[in-house]
Amino acid sequence: MAGDFGQHYHSPNRCERTEMAEPDDTDASFLLDLGRHVRTMRGRRGMSRKVLAKVSGISERYIAQLESGKGNVSIMLLRRISEALATPLEDLLPSNESSADWPVIRDLVRRATPVQIAHAKDVLSGLGRYGGSLEREATFHGIGLIGLRGAGKSTLGKMLADSIGWSFVELNREIERQNGLSVSEIIALYGQEGFRRMEQTALSRLLARKEPIVLATGGGIVSEPITFDQILTSFYTIWLKAEPEEHMSRVRGQGDLRPMADDRAAMQELRTILQSREPLYARAAGVLDTAGLSVEAAAQKLVAMVSPVLSRDAGAFGLREATP
Repeated sequence: MAGDFGQHYHSPNRCERTEMAEPDDTDASFLLDLGRHVRTMRGRRGMSRKVLAKVSGISERYIAQLESGKGNVSIMLLRRISEALATPLEDLLPSNESSADWPVIRDLVRRATPVQIAHAKDVLSGLGRYGGSLEREATFHGIGLIGLRGAGKSTLGKMLADSIGWSFVELNREIERQNGLSVSEIIALYGQEGFRRMEQTALSRLLARKEPIVLATGGGIVSEPITFDQILTSFYTIWLKAEPEEHMSRVRGQGDLRPMADDRAAMQELRTILQSREPLYARAAGVLDTAGLSVEAAAQKLVAMVSPVLSRDAGAFGLREATP
């Protein structure tokens, strides 16, 4: 019986055999890169192979083969994987494009009106002028905390907000409040793509308040180029970093048994997620490594990190500076 990758083909005739090229090192390299891309996107979405297999309808065994560069997956099955990951198909394919801004630009073009596209073409070709409706003003909206679940964003964010007299907002709780559903219910009803749309809407409404806040984001926000770019340009972002073992123990200590508490592969999956997201988390303006620190010591370090930022921007808001 043929498997997921359609490995059974008709036997070619003599003419076909002379024209068919044998796989070479370039093909093998492409498959390895493809597998890495799939594994990276799965990690950024925070999905285990088991979950991806269930959502895509492709066996976990074949997904493992694909990620290891051993599976010559068909384009139709690759499309099913991209749909399950709620990510464009081209993001799974190896590319020489390394600019961090490219996914943002691509997604903005997809959402742009014909007039905006025409304007952008004029600017890029040198026929138009910079500015106008395409210019986005970078306004300081506060401190944004990013990082994997269990990094301490909620605990430390609340302590920081109390210290400097700002409001503290957990973006996921704001999404739930605005939609009257829990995050798990939203994902069950509307999928990852629907949740990310609601996440972007909730963030836009927060920014519209025009008041400084300490914002704790969801761990997977970095996987959405436009939303994450908005975080980076609107907030002084700090990556709360910890060791995988600390992430896992903190999450379980809070009573949250995800991901896969009873699965022996849980720690490996968590490492995959962290490894996939690290290059994106690293785009933050600052990094606070909480490994081995008590909550109080980490909070003191966080307050010390934001003090120069508040000194610089306090005048615009009439704010007081942080006091360690």
